[in-house]
Amino acid sequence: MTTVLSHYLGDGVQKISLNRPHRLNAIVPELLDDLIAFLDGANADPRVGAIVLTGEGRAFCAGDDLKEFNAQISDEKATTAYIERIQDVTRSMMLGARPVIGAIRGWAAGGGLEWVINCDFAIAALGTRFFFPEISLGVFVTGGVTEILPRLVGLQRAREMILLGEKFNAGQAKSWGLIRDVVADEALLPTATDLAKRLAALPRERVKDVRRIFARPAGAGLEAAMRAETAATVRGFLDPETAKRVAQFS
Repeated sequence: MTTVLSHYLGDGVQKISLNRPHRLNAIVPELLDDLIAFLDGANADPRVGAIVLTGEGRAFCAGDDLKEFNAQISDEKATTAYIERIQDVTRSMMLGARPVIGAIRGWAAGGGLEWVINCDFAIAALGTRFFFPEISLGVFVTGGVTEILPRLVGLQRAREMILLGEKFNAGQAKSWGLIRDVVADEALLPTATDLAKRLAALPRERVKDVRRIFARPAGAGLEAAMRAETAATVRGFLDPETAKRVAQFS
C-alpha cells in the first residue's frame, strides 16, 4: 500500500492524501519520500494551481510513528538525514510554487500539526484535535514552527503550545488564527477544494511571489529556524532519556 495518494481533481486542484490510516497517518521514512515526491510533482505540473493536503481515515497525521523510533536513532548521520527529510516536506510546502490548503480531521499532532502550520490555509472538521508532544518526549519541533508559529498566534501562545503540549480543539485553533475555518466533517473536502479552486484561478506567478515574500523572515529566517530545529531534534532523538519516554508513551 502506497503511503501517500495523489489525484488531480480538475480546475487546477491536486489532492494529496496521507495514506497510513491504520497508524493515523503517522510519519515513517516512506511517507516522507512519497509526500515530497507528490508535492514536488504538483508544484511542477502546469495543470496545477493549488494543492489540497489531507489524510485518509479518521486522522490527518498523528506525528512521528513511535513504533519506528528505534530505527530512527541508529546513529547521528542517519537521524540527521531522517529529520532533514521532515524539513524537506516544509520546504516543498512553503517554498514550492503552489499554495497548499489543509483539509484536517481527527488528530493533527506533532509533525502533523507542523504541516497544518505550513499550509497557506487550513480548514478543520469539527472534532479535530491538535497538540505538540515533542518536548514532553525529549525531542523537538520541526517544520520551521519556531519561526512561523509566533507570527500566527503570538509568542506567548506559541510558548504554551510547544512547551506545555496541551491539547486544543478546532474552535480554539480558529480563534487563535491557526486555521481559517471549522466545518462539519462532510463539508471538509468540498470547502477546502472550493478554496483551492479560487487560488488556482489566480495568476500563478503572483501567487508564488506572495507566498515567497510571506515565507521570508520576521526574525532570522525559515531556513535558519529549520537548521536550528534539525540540530535540536537530532540531539533529542539521540538522547537515551528520549527512548525511555517514547517507550512509556507508546
